[in-house]
Amino acid sequence: MREVAEAAGVSIATVSFVVNNTKPVTPETRQRIERAMAELGFRPNVVARALASRRTRILALATPFSRLWLGAATREFIIGAATAAKEARHHLVIWPVGNDGDELVTLVGQKLVDGVLLMSVALDDPRVEALRGLDTPFTLIGRTRDVTGLHYVDIDIAASMRVAMDHLVDLGHRHIAFVNGDRDEEGVAGFGPYVRSEQAYRELAGERGIDPVVLYCRSNVASGRETARELLALAPRTTAVIVQDEAGAAGLVAELKRLDRAVPDRMSVLSMLSSADFAEMWDPPLTTISTPGLELGRLAVEALLQQLDGRPPVSAALRTGVLVPGGTTGRVPAGTAGPGRSAARRRT
Repeated sequence: MREVAEAAGVSIATVSFVVNNTKPVTPETRQRIERAMAELGFRPNVVARALASRRTRILALATPFSRLWLGAATREFIIGAATAAKEARHHLVIWPVGNDGDELVTLVGQKLVDGVLLMSVALDDPRVEALRGLDTPFTLIGRTRDVTGLHYVDIDIAASMRVAMDHLVDLGHRHIAFVNGDRDEEGVAGFGPYVRSEQAYRELAGERGIDPVVLYCRSNVASGRETARELLALAPRTTAVIVQDEAGAAGLVAELKRLDRAVPDRMSVLSMLSSADFAEMWDPPLTTISTPGLELGRLAVEALLQQLDGRPPVSAALRTGVLVPGGTTGRVPAGTAGPGRSAARRRT
């Protein structure tokens, strides 16, 4: 640090302010110091700094590793969190840990990180109770059934589903099915968005006099194809489908085309809580309720840093997905609008 100070023409204290981000310095001074650090090959010693300040400046994003991680929407949460951490001169690490909380407690107990962002949250999540018993701050990306005393950011699932239903109803559809994620799939048992999405769909269908049809799809293309066949057998009058899983949506669209239910001429498909980038990969592009992942990832980091700095964080932040029109939704086919409730009142 003394060599950096001499090269930059400043005091050692000023170099310390820049290295530790403890006090503001002018942009010109910061630039000189950072240039000197680069020329001299200076790298702050993270371990030494942690011992001196009792802060590692490392945040952990903890989540069970599952097929959900393959989705583009998940990537947006991570990018949003990583960007916010970097801007605050922190590092973000990914911890794929189990659902039971034991592994998470072991890792957190080693004091390797300052705080935890907990992702893929179940309604009754043992990891949350495990973290409550530690002295490490944490923020949820998602939320449990009981959020008392918790800091979290999440998608407003009910409002997002209403956007999806309104779009399809405005196009004349009255036979609207919902393909949810498989809640029994490994790593996603009790996954909050799956439970809340189905609840919101059923409530909104009831408001609109639509007979609810719910099927379940695993997070892969083959399961999406299988679900398309099941849907046509179970509810042949269906004219629109809301699909919860990205990979499942791709398989469902492909199989509907193969079965001569062209999208969107004979069947509309809307991808729920997906990413606009993923939607553009398909022909035609999927109509999507996009996930506000970038914003929620950033807000989660900000809430965690506020706790670390001793400031009261915002307890909750909910954001609604945005409708991104694509080529997979259109007006209801002629002669199929009819009343929503069928005589059989099929329910699954």
